[in-house]
Amino acid sequence: MAMTLSLVLVRENGVTVPGGENFTPGKLYANGLFFGFTCEDEERAGPKIYGRTAIPRGTYPAEVSYSHRFKRELPLIMDVPNFSGIRIHGGNKAEDSLGCILLGQVRTGTGIAQCAATVNRLISMIKTAEDRGDRVTLEIK
Repeated sequence: MAMTLSLVLVRENGVTVPGGENFTPGKLYANGLFFGFTCEDEERAGPKIYGRTAIPRGTYPAEVSYSHRFKRELPLIMDVPNFSGIRIHGGNKAEDSLGCILLGQVRTGTGIAQCAATVNRLISMIKTAEDRGDRVTLEIK
């Protein structure tokens, strides 16, 4: 019987960065347990601005696949309206995201840090779920 790996990203209030790009901090949970801190572009009520807008809140299927941009396997968030190629990857501030979700272990004043090991743990967790035939979803609240 297939199960679901449930990833939940809880967004917090946006942060204004003087002289930098505003961002939306958050926390990622895997099956209810804290997994890491996130950094995204800012949420916008109006039209999407390429590379500067967080994806809409909702629930999306996710999988690990090869990213040609990053030349490695990364989590891919699928079926996001008006967005394509949305990945979860490392980076330190909103300027690094282009609409993607950055994931790290430490929160900083401008985003996050200590990303590589956290992203690799998530990849491993998703691949294990996929190998079992489980569904993987990301809910953004």
